Amino acid sequence: MASQTNNAPSLHVAIIGSGPAGFYTAQALFRARPDIQVDLYERLPSPFGLVRSGVAPDHQKLKRPIQVYEKIADHENFNLVANVTVGVDLSIAALKQHYHAVVLANGTESGRLMHIPGEDLTGCHSATAFVGWYNGHPDFRDYVFDLSHETAVIVGQGNVAIDVCRMLTKTVDELRHTDIAEHALNALAESNVRHVYLIGRRGPVQAKFTYQELKEVTELSTCALETREDEMTLNPASEAEIAKGDGAARGLLRNYETLKKFTTQSNPTKPRRCTLRFFLSPIELMGNNSLQQVMFERNHLTGPPGQQTAIGTGEYETIDCGLLLSSIGYHGTPMRGVPFDSAQGIIPNDQGRVIDDGGPVPGLYAVGWVKRGPTGLIGTNKADAKETVSALLSDLSNHTQSVRVGLEGILPLLKQQSIRAVDFADWQKIDQHEIERGLAKDKPREKFTRVADMLSVVPPESDNP
Repeated sequence: MASQTNNAPSLHVAIIGSGPAGFYTAQALFRARPDIQVDLYERLPSPFGLVRSGVAPDHQKLKRPIQVYEKIADHENFNLVANVTVGVDLSIAALKQHYHAVVLANGTESGRLMHIPGEDLTGCHSATAFVGWYNGHPDFRDYVFDLSHETAVIVGQGNVAIDVCRMLTKTVDELRHTDIAEHALNALAESNVRHVYLIGRRGPVQAKFTYQELKEVTELSTCALETREDEMTLNPASEAEIAKGDGAARGLLRNYETLKKFTTQSNPTKPRRCTLRFFLSPIELMGNNSLQQVMFERNHLTGPPGQQTAIGTGEYETIDCGLLLSSIGYHGTPMRGVPFDSAQGIIPNDQGRVIDDGGPVPGLYAVGWVKRGPTGLIGTNKADAKETVSALLSDLSNHTQSVRVGLEGILPLLKQQSIRAVDFADWQKIDQHEIERGLAKDKPREKFTRVADMLSVVPPESDNP
């Protein structure tokens, strides 16, 4: 950890969460005030949030922002304080006592529920859990996904849903040299899944995946993409959505034209199939303790272009399957001592200022998905962080600041509980071990999937200078 000196920074800011939002907030703070001390708290010993544990193993290029985060961490006034769970090991009140400002960047960790009967059946999971499992996130290391069935259903049609589809339909040889967790690779090697349904409640024009993600599915070596001709018919509002002529409309049109091709171009020689279905909403999961069948209601769309909603028609169909993965979005998790909007799954805020009882909570801010909801790409967090930092610095400049000691006041609290705080140098040791483990298998890295294993490769805290 960085030591305090006679020239210690006059302002101390704690950021909770070491994903993109947290690192871009640190970057924005340093650019505005290089003298600020920034301490970035993370509950796992490993930083980088969804860039590490959410990006698909076969998308290594999307993990390049980590190089930017490593440069941010190199700032002389930066500390990583990992393996510390704020709200459990350390209270928000304690942080506010020792920091001028606390920024919540802890994301939206839970998958949204479908809220339909049978959702608790064995075989029904969130895509969030499946992604964490194959990416080696410790929270999901011991999850069991029954891959013995031939048919799997994915509810949702965003990029995460497409990622999950690829993981289920790629060959083991195609995944072997990625950084997929070894336990997931071994399980997928034994998978009997041969048919994956990717299902959306609206039409092909409203699907949320990008063309690049769709294109990858069309190119899978052992999986044929197929769509249904009757679901490619567009209503006038959908036709208007792809006729606007702007960049977004061109992307939608490209997706639609690609999907139309696969009403007739399905390749029967490939051993696996991915069927994209539209205008279907799940209404009940059925089975005797474990999932056996999903009932869907057929929808039609209503509303103006860009604002169409799916309305049930009273027509139903069922699909037999033994595995369902729900990919309908993320939901934040409440933290003790922090206001929370349970309906939206975010922390109520105004331009990053946390709001409670109609007014801002002094010294408390939010950024990233927990601020705005699970929308946007990794880079979207840059502008979002700038907005929150602007509000934070404006507030601090308008008030006389009392002395705060930051991490110096926190470390004794952690020591009292025998909590081993992991700093960035410790993380670099963990990182190096993972890379070395991967080299033997021709992989970018072989991740540690348990916290104890991560901590086993860093020296005891007393050995640190």
